[in-house]
Amino acid sequence: MPDRSFLDWPFFEDRHRDLAERLENWCASHLPVDHSDTDAACRALVRALGDAGFLRQCGAPLDVRSLCVIRETLARHDALADFAFAMQGLGMGAVTLFGSPEQRKWLEKTTVGAAISAFALTEPASGSDVAAIAARAERAGNEYLLKGEKTWISNGGIANVYTVFVRTGEAPGARGLSAFLLPADTEGLEIVERLETIAPHPLARLRFNDIRLPASAMIGAPGEGFKIAMSVLDVFRATVGAAALGMARRALDETLARIQTRKVGGQPLADLQMVQGHVADMALKIDASALLVYRAAWAKDMGAARVSREAAMAKLHATDSAQEVIDAAVQLHGGEGVRAGSVVEGLYREIRALRIYEGASDVQRVVIARQVMGGKK
Repeated sequence: MPDRSFLDWPFFEDRHRDLAERLENWCASHLPVDHSDTDAACRALVRALGDAGFLRQCGAPLDVRSLCVIRETLARHDALADFAFAMQGLGMGAVTLFGSPEQRKWLEKTTVGAAISAFALTEPASGSDVAAIAARAERAGNEYLLKGEKTWISNGGIANVYTVFVRTGEAPGARGLSAFLLPADTEGLEIVERLETIAPHPLARLRFNDIRLPASAMIGAPGEGFKIAMSVLDVFRATVGAAALGMARRALDETLARIQTRKVGGQPLADLQMVQGHVADMALKIDASALLVYRAAWAKDMGAARVSREAAMAKLHATDSAQEVIDAAVQLHGGEGVRAGSVVEGLYREIRALRIYEGASDVQRVVIARQVMGGKK
């Protein structure tokens, strides 16, 4: 049984504890799912999470503590379920925060699982360096003409709607970007390549072949794309830490069960002081991560305009620490830890991407340093 005492911390209200309880019960009867067909699994998970009402947390108003509780719980049970939930929030985050009433009609579909969303920011030559985006949209009367490529786009190939960030040229660098809402059935949108990773998820490279979009498809105002993207990441970055936290908790639970039953020299592994030391380190990293994650979420929910420092600390520590916790779990499982299909082997593959997406670990260090030194945000 995972440690849930953190729900008694002052960061939370009764509604968060009730949400955690309802989701835990749902997970017990619905997860894990069959991952053999990743696309089908994600579609089914979105629908099931929508039917159960959990995707409504991805609409306005966003409560970051609820998002974190959900991601931590889902990731502890099934990382693909966490992925399916998270992308509904991230994919529509710009619309939730900045969308027009017409654009917000998409939320009526994505928050009940009737449509799948995606967040298209990364390009072949610009990952964490958002200001280097090259895909562009040229104004043509009451329309924009989109050209360029995006890659490593989660839900690419199965999404019904994409939030895309492209260069509109109002100013150099970050000040010349804008955000658009792009339905997947728009003429000129090409799925160039489906991308395979060590932990299968629906990912793709997209190409915009002179796509025509009405000016009303722009989210916010021209030149606000960078601000919109950073505002969305400011909300969802801490939730990545929460997902990592859920995976780390599962790794510790699996380890505790293993060391109680596995014997060396006639005694359980749990009796060995060296093993106890590893367990202590794992528990310490988990609790420190939880404090950072839920501090960031609480600060945002309490009305902080920006939580760039807090969210960066939460994501950096939680994802890096979860990698260490899971690695220790694999080590303590011995050969079983690297057996294909074992729980900890799956966690080992799943955790790695979290240290890269939504700002790689070293990018988070830059964000933190600039905040601490009083530099640009």
